[in-house]
Amino acid sequence: MAPSPWQKIKTTLQISHDYSVAPAGLGWRSNTFFIVSTVAVGLFTDLFLYGLVVPILPYMLQDRVGLPQDQIQSHVDGLLAAYAGASVVFSPLAGILADKTSTRQGPFLFGLTALLLATVLLFMGNNVPTLVVARILQGCSAAFVWTIGLALCVETVGKDNLGKTIGSIFSFISVGNLVAPLLGGVLYKKAGYSGVFGIGFAILAIDFIMRLLVIEKKVARRYNHASQESNSERDAHDPNDEEAAHDEEEPLLGRKSEDDYYVISKDQPAIVRKVPILPCLKNPRLIAAFVVAFVQALLLGAFDATIPTIGQEYFDFDSLKSGTLFLPLGVFDFLLGPVFGWAVDKYGTKVAAVGGYTFLIPCLILLRIPHAGGKDQIIIFAALLGLCGIGLAAIGAPSIVEAGNIVQKYYDVNPDFFGENGPFASLYAMSSVAFCAGLAIGPEIAGELKQVIGYGIMNIVLAVICALTATLSLFYIGGKPQLLRAGQR
Repeated sequence: MAPSPWQKIKTTLQISHDYSVAPAGLGWRSNTFFIVSTVAVGLFTDLFLYGLVVPILPYMLQDRVGLPQDQIQSHVDGLLAAYAGASVVFSPLAGILADKTSTRQGPFLFGLTALLLATVLLFMGNNVPTLVVARILQGCSAAFVWTIGLALCVETVGKDNLGKTIGSIFSFISVGNLVAPLLGGVLYKKAGYSGVFGIGFAILAIDFIMRLLVIEKKVARRYNHASQESNSERDAHDPNDEEAAHDEEEPLLGRKSEDDYYVISKDQPAIVRKVPILPCLKNPRLIAAFVVAFVQALLLGAFDATIPTIGQEYFDFDSLKSGTLFLPLGVFDFLLGPVFGWAVDKYGTKVAAVGGYTFLIPCLILLRIPHAGGKDQIIIFAALLGLCGIGLAAIGAPSIVEAGNIVQKYYDVNPDFFGENGPFASLYAMSSVAFCAGLAIGPEIAGELKQVIGYGIMNIVLAVICALTATLSLFYIGGKPQLLRAGQR
């Protein structure tokens, strides 16, 4: 019988089948810190190259493509949306592909290849279609990097340390958001496109070497225990013995009625067998986690689309100065990301989600205060962006940790249904779809509202969205509020 297409793909993407001879440096290449660092660098590279281009897009379209001023905002919005839209399309493919292959490394490297092609096209492109194709390839890369990276992360550190790890990773990659816009503006002004993309290619080279060297925990175990029946011990998901033992004991501590809720019937249609994450979508907490991720990205997309143009319109900033406006937004995200991640692990996802979105409401409303002017208005605008950065740091980890916790429960109760790899790549693919949908819609909503009703009213609309998301988080993220639980007793 001829091999199926999936078998051909698996054969192509699997790195090695011979586990009898361990590769050089197996210990440090499969070390938790190195794996997490590789994921962090991969996500950093994606965000860095994304952020490197954002502040210079208006100037690229004006200076290189030759668009008139009245078409700049709409084309900036469109290029931002092309990136996010491509991520939405390719994320499900990345998740299914990753769960069907024996290792994450092949799809991870594929994402980097797409990012390399995108960077080349952005460097060479001098017309709108070429820039659109480049942004689509960037979005494809992001789909694979975020989906595979987050799945690899949870497999490496375990769910109990996920919030702290995600918070630390997001803190590190926020440097990409922090430095890239500023650096992009500086290099574009001082060295032109060669300077901007030269540093991009250098970071890509570092990223490629790390992704090539990394060895997953489960692959390392195959080398270390080539003669053992490792598949009989369901420890492929968690890397540490203590965490594996904890995960095995945890279902025994839960109530039987709660476990029954997570049982998946064996009588499932063919589409569910191919995409086993689908039964988990009946859980309203999982849907709420996706909504929280969507709104988080919508806010980021709105900031990316409007901050450079506000810099031009309010303060007559060039590309360099427009890039500096991202500094206050990113500094607090960088400093407070690990703190809020630790809080999520210790106090749960509800506190961070509800608190973060509630905090953003007045911050966004106050963004209507700045107006065209001099130094005093710049300081006010920067200070308010800094406060928004605190809120963004708070909402970074809850959606990912919440989604991972819920699907982990399904996996604990139905290990045979999901198989050795589990549904985690598919889960983070869906999370990526929600996030990238927000990145796609955010610039469009913000750009249109800014032009039609003004920047101040636009931010009030965003504040209302945050209020609704905080309410949703109160009732669903982390389970029902204690008051409602007490009322049911």
